[in-house]
Amino acid sequence: MFRIAQPGDLPALCGLMQTAFGDGAEFTEMMAARFAGWENVYVAQPEGGPVSAMLCAVPVTLRGRRGAYFYALCTAPEARGKGLMSGLMEYAADALRAAGARFIVTIPANAGLFAFYEKRGFSRAFARRTFTRNVRRNLWAAAEFDTITVRSLLQLREKYAPNSVLLGLDSFTEVLLDLYSLGVTVVSSPEGYGLFFRHWDTLRFIELFASGDRAAELLVQAAREKTGATQAQITLGAAQSIFPAEGRPADYGMIRFLGESFDVSESYMGLMLDETGQA
Repeated sequence: MFRIAQPGDLPALCGLMQTAFGDGAEFTEMMAARFAGWENVYVAQPEGGPVSAMLCAVPVTLRGRRGAYFYALCTAPEARGKGLMSGLMEYAADALRAAGARFIVTIPANAGLFAFYEKRGFSRAFARRTFTRNVRRNLWAAAEFDTITVRSLLQLREKYAPNSVLLGLDSFTEVLLDLYSLGVTVVSSPEGYGLFFRHWDTLRFIELFASGDRAAELLVQAAREKTGATQAQITLGAAQSIFPAEGRPADYGMIRFLGESFDVSESYMGLMLDETGQA
């Protein structure tokens, strides 16, 4: 009933993704073949029936510990309520544990799913805070735009956010390609970096790391000088040290430990193929 997916399952996976999330065949193929890798895609297929549920268990690390990111969990409408997804999650968890994984992380697709995952051994983690601020002009705010490579960006994340859930290079490359297709801009300086979308007069920063408040402010001001936008909506990890008094923590991700637990109260997770260019 439960097994690793094969490339021949792609039409079935496309149908599941289209029904659950509205994603097309091109995105589904990228997700299965390159973001996760076929060996990390699990499916449920009742005997004699079609593929009725799927999930991706994308390899990640956190402080040197190996884990997986559960992504694109979906069940065919006619198969819901039959325990297929719960069974598939346990099947994948057992396989991951046997392979040496220490944890599983996920990002619920909506607020109502937090309780679903809690009943299956997950705990809330990786809270985020979002706030909006006016951005002053600063003609002397210097930064570069879209000049760093994927590998360099991974290195910056390891430098400024060492307690982060990290995708491997191939998976992270697909995240960045997807974000660029949606119009993201990367701003960087010797003291930090950020990724943002422009929505009219607002710069929506989906990630911002810097050595301190002043360095972060200069990155945002440089983005204003480039775009002309006068406001910034900034999303940070709840435990980030920059702009500590701004924004209220809100639930974002979850974690399930496969064995002994460890402290993730200061940990961060973001850029997991869950961001979009929408406000």
